[in-house]
Amino acid sequence: MDATLFPHKKAAYYTLGCKLNFAETSTIGKLLAEQGIQRVQPGEQADICVVNTCSVTELADKKCRQAIRRIGKEHPGAFIVVTGCYAQLQPGEVAQVEGVDLVLGAEQKLDILHYLHDLKKHGGVGQVFASESRDIRKFMPSCSADDRTRHFLKVQDGCDYFCSYCTIPFARGRSRNGSIASLVEQAEAVARQGGKEIVLTGVNIGDFGKTTGETFIDLIRALDQVEGVERYRISSIEPNLVSDEVIDFVAMSKRFAPHFHIPLQSGCDEVLKLMRRRYDTALFRHKVEKIKSIMPDAFIGVDVIVGTRGETDAFFEDSRRFIESLDVTQLHVFSYSERPGTQALKIDYIVSPEVKHARSQTLIELSSKKFKAFYEAHMGRKAKVLFEHTEKGGQMYGFTENYIKVEAPFEAAWINEVREVHLGGWNVDQTALRIEPSVCPHS
Repeated sequence: MDATLFPHKKAAYYTLGCKLNFAETSTIGKLLAEQGIQRVQPGEQADICVVNTCSVTELADKKCRQAIRRIGKEHPGAFIVVTGCYAQLQPGEVAQVEGVDLVLGAEQKLDILHYLHDLKKHGGVGQVFASESRDIRKFMPSCSADDRTRHFLKVQDGCDYFCSYCTIPFARGRSRNGSIASLVEQAEAVARQGGKEIVLTGVNIGDFGKTTGETFIDLIRALDQVEGVERYRISSIEPNLVSDEVIDFVAMSKRFAPHFHIPLQSGCDEVLKLMRRRYDTALFRHKVEKIKSIMPDAFIGVDVIVGTRGETDAFFEDSRRFIESLDVTQLHVFSYSERPGTQALKIDYIVSPEVKHARSQTLIELSSKKFKAFYEAHMGRKAKVLFEHTEKGGQMYGFTENYIKVEAPFEAAWINEVREVHLGGWNVDQTALRIEPSVCPHS
């Protein structure tokens, strides 16, 4: 496409949902920039708005609709393109939202240039281009940098698991991935740009290799050899796919951080069966104990869903007790949301919104207790911190290898640098640990 087709055009980008979406939005932005479309600056009016949506819950759908309408008011006359999971699952519904001109499904989103023409609004219902989920086969490489210091590298997409409550396989298609060689090239490019930390993202990253005949352990071994990258973090990985071999490798690797995010979803075996998860609580406990036995300071984040269909009071109490017994750091608690087309809708027992809320609060309080204990156990210790760009009230922030947030007096020379510090006590709002005064930049 000739860049002169879009002379002096400006675009605004909006991303809702996961880090994978952020990586893909970044790639879309690069594609449009290559055609002469510049990113809009604050206060400017956009000619095109790209909205990358989420559909993990009913609330997410609602937020997407609200965002689209708000964007239309902020940029009147802009050509609005909507893509992402909500656009794939409910393209007709999205096309009806006021102001939408173009709806692109999962297979089409990174071919956006093929669907853009004169950027003129035509009114009425937006045009829809979306393949059936079974036809989503293409792996589209994506890598993005956030406004801090880390990059998000997409290594895998799609999912073959079909858990009873989840629409992701319908929104993103079957499991597929890039090649190890191509991903190493992207990591090397990040290092050349000065990037110090890379987070490996995907839908089910432990399932890496379905389309290339490679394995996840081979991927992380190859990435560990890339010079210039200080750290890698593995984003959410299924309990049955975080193999003992992967855990052992992270423990002895040069660059992989002792930081795991493992979805549990329920600590009750009966509920796990209803969810059609591929493990039980015994396997999950083994993984946590394995990690802690060789990396006692590892940060372990855990996803939990409360109030799913079939979760009786007794089942929830089993789950709570199991989670309380685990040496994990933090819980990410979600309330179950009914999703059309999922097998969970066939389960009879329904949990009321009030009970869901109460259960959520119970686990959030448990999470706070575990999180606080983890941070306090590290007070007084040395740690290597990668500091970020953000300045707030004269303070800067960064994270240790095991994902403890650290606060220090702002010093420009520390941005995007790893510094060894002594961890002190809590900061004022208890969101981070202060560094000891003896190593403060201005001391």
